[in-house]
Formats: sequence, C-alpha cells, structure tokens
Amino acid sequence: QVVDDVLLKPVAEGYQKAVPSLVRAGVGNVFSNVGDAWSSVNHLLQGHVQSSLEMGTRFLANTTLGLGGVLDPATEMGLERKREDFGQTLGVWGVPAGPYFVIPFLGASSVRDGLAFTLDREASLGNLFTDRKYINWLTGLELVQVRADLLPATRMIDQIALDKYSFVRDAYLARRLSLVYDGNPPET
Repeated sequence: QVVDDVLLKPVAEGYQKAVPSLVRAGVGNVFSNVGDAWSSVNHLLQGHVQSSLEMGTRFLANTTLGLGGVLDPATEMGLERKREDFGQTLGVWGVPAGPYFVIPFLGASSVRDGLAFTLDREASLGNLFTDRKYINWLTGLELVQVRADLLPATRMIDQIALDKYSFVRDAYLARRLSLVYDGNPPET
C-alpha cells in the first residue's frame, strides 16, 4: 500500500495527465490484444471452442487490421472481448480458490490465482522479447497503464469503503467466482 501511495499511484496520475487519452487507449489496446490471444487459449482449455475461435479471430483482426493491436476493429465487427486467464481455467477444472491474500506490489489474489499468475505473465507482451531491457520497459509500461485504468476504482473505494481490506477482499472473491462460472455462480 505504501509503494502504491508513494510511487505507483502518483506515476499513474502523471501518466494520465501527460499522455493523451487516444495514446493511452492505443497502449491499452496493444496489451489487451496480446491478452486476447492468451484468452483464446484459456477458452479452449476450458472446453469453450466457439469462444476460443472468436477470441482467436478477434486477436487476428486487431493484429492485422488494427495495426498490431493499437486499434480495435474487432469490437466494431461485433467480436466482444471475453477475457479468460489461467486462474479461471484452473477454477473451471475444479481447483479451489484457496485463501485470499494480497501479493506485494500486485494486489488482491487467491492461492489458485497467484500460482496461475506466473503462467499468465509468461503470455504477456514483454515476454515476447528476449532482451531484458525490452521486457522491463514493457512490463513497467503495462503496470502504469493498468494502475492508471484502476484510478477511478481506487477513488470509489476511498469514498465508500469503511474497511478497504474487507471491501476489496469480498469484491475480488465475488468477482473471481462469477468469472469462473461465466456470470452464473452456484448459490452458497
């Protein structure tokens, strides 16, 4: 939390003020486009062949027609982004979430999602390169982009949550459960 307050949040706020929204959108699109390819793999691993093909088509459309993913023509073509990660795949396979915990510098997680995060990171844009300089630069840019995208949520939590930890924990676990069950979790 201290690192976020002192470093990540101010850098994200500066990025948001200094970089035009059109450029930030393009940067976010590129990272999301690579994520779409990984989502396609996860859809397939979950047995969702149709949505895997749709996400694969989305990736190809944005990579070719969208200038490497800077633009998002796939959305205009009706190909909705349906993100899936390996934590969700493990959940579909029946692996329980395990206890909630906060990963230093990364935030909310569960044991299952924390372990899956390692594989998810391997499928990130930065890891498509072998030169450590590019990996570090792209990972840093992605971190700033994600943190900037989360600024509105941070403001909302600051305004409404009496106990931030409990609020984030409960919201995280409920959201992940919903994602594993494609929006229709079993009643508990």
